[in-house]
Amino acid sequence: MGLIQRVVEEHGIATIGVSIVRKFSEEVRPPRTVFVKWPYGHPLGEPGHVNQHRAVLENAFDLLETASEPGIIRDLPYKWKRETYG
Repeated sequence: MGLIQRVVEEHGIATIGVSIVRKFSEEVRPPRTVFVKWPYGHPLGEPGHVNQHRAVLENAFDLLETASEPGIIRDLPYKWKRETYG
């Protein structure tokens, strides 16, 4: 995903990624991404858990607006199945 982000950004479109494997994000160095330590296949959270999905997306969009330099990986503090969201 990070490689695609770079190509899209070269055409003037800002991107944000959601990562569940920090090592890959560090190696690929996408323009900006948020990281959640959650199971594979669940970058936004548990199926059907709308408030959890919204929290991740709000954090991602916040980074999209506030990132001051390329290559930022922001670790999100959420714990899988142990948080209460909105």
